[in-house]
Amino acid sequence: MDLSTQDITYCKGVGTKRADILRKELGVHTALDMLQQYPYKYIDRSRFVYIHEIDNEDTFVQIKGVITEFHTVGIGKAQRMVAAFSDGQRTIELVWFRQIQYLKLQLNTPYLLFGKPSAFNHQYNFVHPELTPWDKVKPEMTSGLEPYYNTTERMKKAGLNSRAMRAIILNLKEELRQGLPETLGIDLVHAYHLMGRAEAVYSVHFPKDTSTMQQARARLKFEELFYIQLQLLRQMKRREQNTGYKMPVVGRFFHHFYRDCLPFELTGAQKRVIREIQGDLRSGSQMNRLLQGDVGSGKTLVALLCALLAADNGYQTCIMAPTEILAQQHMQTVSDMLRDTDVQVALLTGSTTRKRRESLHAALRAGQIHILIGTHALLEDEVQFANLGLCIIDEQHRFGVAQRSRLWYKNEHAPHILVMTATPIPRTLAMTVYGDLKVSVIDELPPGRKPVQTIHYTLYRKGAVYRFMEQQIAQGHQVYVVFPLIKENEKLDLQDLQNGFEEICQAFPQYRVSMIHGQMKSADKDFQMQRFQRGETQILVATTVIEVGVNVPNASVMVIMNAERFGLSQLHQLRGRVGRGAEQSYCILLTRVELSKDTRQRMDIMVATNDGFRIAEADLQLRGPGDLEGTQQSGLPFDLKIASLATDGRLLELAREAAQTLLNDDPLLEKERNRIYKRQLDLLRLTATNWSDIS
Repeated sequence: MDLSTQDITYCKGVGTKRADILRKELGVHTALDMLQQYPYKYIDRSRFVYIHEIDNEDTFVQIKGVITEFHTVGIGKAQRMVAAFSDGQRTIELVWFRQIQYLKLQLNTPYLLFGKPSAFNHQYNFVHPELTPWDKVKPEMTSGLEPYYNTTERMKKAGLNSRAMRAIILNLKEELRQGLPETLGIDLVHAYHLMGRAEAVYSVHFPKDTSTMQQARARLKFEELFYIQLQLLRQMKRREQNTGYKMPVVGRFFHHFYRDCLPFELTGAQKRVIREIQGDLRSGSQMNRLLQGDVGSGKTLVALLCALLAADNGYQTCIMAPTEILAQQHMQTVSDMLRDTDVQVALLTGSTTRKRRESLHAALRAGQIHILIGTHALLEDEVQFANLGLCIIDEQHRFGVAQRSRLWYKNEHAPHILVMTATPIPRTLAMTVYGDLKVSVIDELPPGRKPVQTIHYTLYRKGAVYRFMEQQIAQGHQVYVVFPLIKENEKLDLQDLQNGFEEICQAFPQYRVSMIHGQMKSADKDFQMQRFQRGETQILVATTVIEVGVNVPNASVMVIMNAERFGLSQLHQLRGRVGRGAEQSYCILLTRVELSKDTRQRMDIMVATNDGFRIAEADLQLRGPGDLEGTQQSGLPFDLKIASLATDGRLLELAREAAQTLLNDDPLLEKERNRIYKRQLDLLRLTATNWSDIS
């Protein structure tokens, strides 16, 4: 039977109810879908230990022994079952807190105990261990590597835990032995020394040893990453065939600004990036390029110079930002730079008045506006350009695909696209999330910028931090104080903005304090932000609403309360709000005393480096790719069943290399030996996210 069409309902051990849960929770519809629920870890079940050998809370162990006594403790919801388990030499305590009414323990009967020990009051015990009567222990439970499968709470409540998942897959063992069709060409399999597909799927679930398991996982990871790269690179090649507005002229707008108005010398990285973009604009093909640059690296200036190139060729540019604050910041920066030119710039946001909109729309249609800066308001149907040639999208992950695509239809052909981000993207993530875009990187800060000095204190040092803030303000500087919460939350022992604002007002009665957070009306936020930008207030108390786009060169101190609540990339973005002038700036991370190992690592990394790319790589390692934007890995624009962008960077590079070599030889995959790839791409397109919508 074809496993790809075999309904999961009729697989042994499933049935209607379980099939419904598997479909809803994991998207499992067929036997093949079930076999592609790969184990997330393995535990060696061939080794037994004695109780006195336990020395690690992080390792699963199994012990043969007997229960010598058991009893219940407590009443109601606090009731628990406690048992004493002996291996013949020593005794250890077992504890169950849930479903104890179903426990049928027998004294002095041999059991196989399996679980992870916990340390409590300087002694080890087991909480909710697996107990199997010795006469019911199956051979596979005590031999080789036991796979563990991801499950959800709903699945566990229905009895579909990891062991049940394994039992279902075990029932498919014989069908799997009959083999699965190969999905990679034989040349590729040999060139990269890969295991065959059928053997790999079998060995990933039923590995005979660690080496076989690793080979199986490597093959399946390679295949997964290869097809992602093949699709992205094909998409890039198709886009290169798209007609783009040709912009060969470097004319008066660009030359006048570059020669007479440029506020400072461009860095080498900025010059390199402008040359790369200029090459795209001249080519006659539509540009799709990602511009990465750390906070303060000068992306806005590069964007402006590109807009001037468009203007020199008779085209308009729109710059779209995710928030009004950021759009206004761009407007202020660009307007200041173009003050002595005749380039016309306008701003369109949700706050723009109707009267101003009417005159702006008319000027835009007449071609009198060269650069339009705005928010989602740019997407409205009534916003019509005379000749839109370039779209620059800042922090594009904050816009939906459908939203962004509305800009594509503002002219006869799709305009050139320049996507900018101040969030440094690790190489592996860039090759996947933005794998169909050309990438430019500004990896150099403007001269004269001093690295921000980062310090980690506990909240007990808050008084000392306040004294330091006072010293900085006395020297004429300004200060940000960021809180993780707006209001006090009884369930979370965290500093909150409203109480923090009152505390800071009391601690600094001689200074003016502004407050800004996401629940305020736009007009109120703008008013408070502008007061701080003009220097009318010395301290800005805020939430992470100031994370992106706020530019106050006079601000020299960033204090982050409960910094343990923020991810590395977010901490780095917040730190980027200071250090924008020539003076030495400081970022102070205030945390609780007791921190987890991962949190302490995050603080140490922040103190050790200002390099956004190093921080992004570390964040990827610590939290996984999806969490860089607040979701798990499934939040990526494709589903990874077995590969990890955090740990499989080398495999990803090999997969992209293989896909690139294949397409260089046969761009349309028309050769007979490459039909296998075209067929597999067609199958994946039916079941997967549309990768072509990534940019």
